[in-house]
Amino acid sequence: YKPVFKLPFIPTEAEIDDLIAGSSRQVSTFLRLLKETGMRCGEAFTINWTDVNLVDNTVRITPEKGSNPRIFKISNTLATMLGNLPKKSLKLFSYRNPQSISRSFRRQRIKLAHKLGNPRLLQIHLHTFRHWKATTEYAKTKDILHVMRLLGHKKIENTLIYTHLVAFKDDEYGCKAASTIREASQLIEAGFEYVTTIESIQLFRKRK
Repeated sequence: YKPVFKLPFIPTEAEIDDLIAGSSRQVSTFLRLLKETGMRCGEAFTINWTDVNLVDNTVRITPEKGSNPRIFKISNTLATMLGNLPKKSLKLFSYRNPQSISRSFRRQRIKLAHKLGNPRLLQIHLHTFRHWKATTEYAKTKDILHVMRLLGHKKIENTLIYTHLVAFKDDEYGCKAASTIREASQLIEAGFEYVTTIESIQLFRKRK
């Protein structure tokens, strides 16, 4: 049989912020980090204090799953939250492993969903923050290559899913084709985004 492909659940920003505001200090900081950067949970968990620059407000991550390395600019709010974490070891977060922080998050999520009367919160997992960030960045920029770099993907096919999660008011596109690297580069510089390749011809689109 063929597996059924389902699009991931995308919460509202208010729901994301409700979880951040209602969680414990470490979990709240972890969630804020995921929200601002879209990094994977495993990448966030392995961050050391030496990877954090609270002067320039940057965080460097060691990639996982074959992703590209990235450096993220973070907000003053997140920098303050990170600076308030206890510095008991080299690691940024003191949980024993990613499963421990995941269990803590799930317990707090259940309490918040009940307290706020919002069962949709129960559909939010740690990886949902990555989906949310990618979707909002694509909705804001209409630039799939930007989202690809943000997520650290090496294959654009892994990023294209997020084009299906954004509902635009105007879905009219201009379409261009490229058969050489030069033509493709010119289209990208003109603001076109790659869609697919058919019979060795690369197809690009740009919202009108």
